[in-house]
This record gives sequence, C-alpha cells and structure tokens, in this order.
Amino acid sequence: MRKLLLLSMFCPVVVLSQQRFHVTLSGGLSNYAGDLQDHRFTLQQSNFAFGAGIKYDITPNVAVRLAYNHGTIEGDDKKSKDPLLQARNLSFISRINEGSLLVEYTPLNLEDHAISPFIFGGVAVFHFNPYSYDSSGNKVYLKPLSTEGQGVDPDRKPYNLTQFAIPVGVGVKFRINENTVLAYEVSARKTFTDYLDDVSSTYFDQATLAQARGQKAVEMAYRGNELKNGNPTYPDNGSVRGGPKYKDWYYFTGFTLYIGIGGGNGGGPFSRGSHGGRNQLGCPRVL
Repeated sequence: MRKLLLLSMFCPVVVLSQQRFHVTLSGGLSNYAGDLQDHRFTLQQSNFAFGAGIKYDITPNVAVRLAYNHGTIEGDDKKSKDPLLQARNLSFISRINEGSLLVEYTPLNLEDHAISPFIFGGVAVFHFNPYSYDSSGNKVYLKPLSTEGQGVDPDRKPYNLTQFAIPVGVGVKFRINENTVLAYEVSARKTFTDYLDDVSSTYFDQATLAQARGQKAVEMAYRGNELKNGNPTYPDNGSVRGGPKYKDWYYFTGFTLYIGIGGGNGGGPFSRGSHGGRNQLGCPRVL
C-alpha cells in the first residue's frame, strides 16, 4: 500500500520532467496596419524581423512558448494610392521589441505525423518609438513633439512607448526529424494604442503647438508643404489628420525552427518507444 502511494505521488513529477523543451529561432518579415498603411495586411513596406525563445510541451498537442521578437515597422504617405494621404506627406519608422508568452495548440501529434496545422495566442509586452526624417535628412523622434497636442491639451494624453498587446496566429509545422520541426506562421498583434505611427486624430493648433514644443513640432505634424506643388498652409485646428476609430496592429510572418533539447527516449517524450505505454519507473506515459 505504501509503495503504491509513493508511486502515485512521484509518477506525475516524472511525467512532467520528461516533457520536451525546444529552442526556437525565427526569421521573416514585420509590418503594421494603421493610418499610414493602405492595407490591413500587406507585404509592402515590410522589414526583416527575427526572434528566439523556448517552447515547453505540456502534452503532445499543447505547448507554452516564451519568445522575444525584434522587427521594424514603417509607413509613408508617398506610397499611398490615396491622393489626400499623399498630400498629407507624413511618414514614420519604429523598431518593435517584444516579449511574449504564448500557448500553442497543434491538432496532430508530430511524433506520428510529418505535418500539422497549429494555432496560438497569448499576451505580449512591446516597446516602440516612432521617428521620421525631416526635410534636411535629420532623424527626429516624434513622441516628444506632441504632434497632435498630446500633453499640451489636457484632453489629449501622451501615449506610452511600452504597452501590452494580444498576439494571435496560425501556421503549419513540418517535422524534419525527431528533434527538429520547421514551422511557417502568420501572427498579428492587437494593440491598445493608435500611435504606433504617431498619427491618430486631428491637427492641433499651430501657434499653441509651436509655443509648447517648438517649430520642429509644427514641421513634423504637417508636411504637405514639402511637396512640389504641395499645399503650404498648415491645416486648421481640429481638421482630420488620422482615424482614431481603429487601433493600430503590427504583425510578423515567417519561419520558426524548433530544436528539441531534452526529454524522453528514442523518438521523444511522447513517442511509443521500446517501453510501450510506460516510462522507466513504470508510470503510464501521456499519449
């Protein structure tokens, strides 16, 4: 009786200790959806992105993944097909540094199948900092300029550069060998800010903005006057600059390599190996 009790106590620990860990390495493209991008999802104005992390298999079908991703997003009114946006002539670039905790679900056990779709979702914390280049080619960070009066008008709060996001994604996995899996995935991040591109609502009063943040803020808030035959007149206070109805998104697409680094015998922690349905201590395996 005592032996049975001890076995029942230690079996769950042994099973968990034999779950497989994976190192993940990813590479692909990053982009965003917002006021300076014509399409909700596109490869236009994409940039290279990369990431790394650790994945832990809870069961053959469910895993948790801790990852870091780095990418660059950008938008430019010159590349828009809308003449009104072209006349606005705004642009931005921002690097994205993200840490995420994801839960993956893979319907087919890759110990038995060579290919399977998968889905994932979770929570992320990311940092961004939009900047642009002025007419002289100088790099100018946009948040300190309060281009829409954030922090100047009490009703317009400054936006935070570090925020939460909700990542969701889909993909397909290909088993290369017993320790290596290659996946292609597309994932999007729902954010809670409309300022990834520093554009959200309306133009702020030119004189008030210049007094509070300097003439550079006025220059970067409206750039139509830089265009040949562009409108040199700064827009009226309250006229439309962006669309605040929808928050900005950013997304990654590309390949992820999973490399197993431990657990199990033979074909892995969930394989049906020489020990049949039990591990080395006689505990039932999770199949």
